[in-house]
Amino acid sequence: MRLETVSVIGGGAWGTALAQAAAIAGRNVSLVVRNAAQADEVNNQRTNSTYLGAQPLHPAIVATTTVAPADFIILAVPAQSTRQVLQQMEPTLLAGKPVIVSAKGLEAGTLDRQSEIVTSIAPDTLPLVLSGPSFAADVAAGRPTAVTLAGDGVDLAAELAAALAGPSFRPYAADDRIGVEIAGALKNVYALACGAVEGAGLGLSARSALLARAFAEMERMVTAMGGSAHTLTGLAGLGDLTLTCTSTQSRNYQFGIALGRGQAATDIIASGAKLAEGVATTPVADALARSLGVDAPLIGAVQQVLTQQADITTVVAGLMSRPLKREN
Repeated sequence: MRLETVSVIGGGAWGTALAQAAAIAGRNVSLVVRNAAQADEVNNQRTNSTYLGAQPLHPAIVATTTVAPADFIILAVPAQSTRQVLQQMEPTLLAGKPVIVSAKGLEAGTLDRQSEIVTSIAPDTLPLVLSGPSFAADVAAGRPTAVTLAGDGVDLAAELAAALAGPSFRPYAADDRIGVEIAGALKNVYALACGAVEGAGLGLSARSALLARAFAEMERMVTAMGGSAHTLTGLAGLGDLTLTCTSTQSRNYQFGIALGRGQAATDIIASGAKLAEGVATTPVADALARSLGVDAPLIGAVQQVLTQQADITTVVAGLMSRPLKREN
């Protein structure tokens, strides 16, 4: 399959970083941005200062405000915007093309995974998901980063992984699209919880215990959805969970810290906080767990904190008082 040209839809930090990685890997990259001013900055100044500061951008990146035909597509828009963006695209641009989704979240209302949104709008696409421990600033700067690229079969994923691989950006092919997507969505929920523990000053021991139980809960969710528990031992599982739940570079962790300090979610959002995908994903994940009959007390606890039904200190005390049983 020809994989020389790629259209990266979404000119935020993550989309620009993935465009950078693709360009370094030798691809011809079209970066679809919001407006002409942003496109002008990328094309003439070789920066995207709103999202990546003074980071120089590769000359093979051409910014545009419209989607051009390409051999494959990378979607790098917020999870709750994926459906709208796809619906606005010409169907011929998607037909038969590999579409890599990089947003980590579940859709409100439908409970759909990101790749399910893609196939519901364009059934003849070849959906794949990109996930793993990665920050946009690291990828854009060429710092060593390894991620998982998963499809329904490993062959196409391997082809695309090779097309995107560079000296510092290393995608590893996998065939568990469900497991990778669920892990990517849930780690943002758990990052809110870990951040809240930090913000409330409950200590690193409490955070580590929560992180371990989050991993076990994530496994129950992934297997109930038809994914593989093995996925969770890799980059898209343990790797991404650990990074997101322990680093202040994580937007979800930062949001959780503010929650733990007693701020309401609505006030944090109103203050101009950066997008934290876990905020929208939490109620969806909670509804999904209930529909599957999965025991997911941590997801439920985060939902309580977000809706101000309880603070994190009360929630942690409740989790600690759950009946003792053999650890799974």
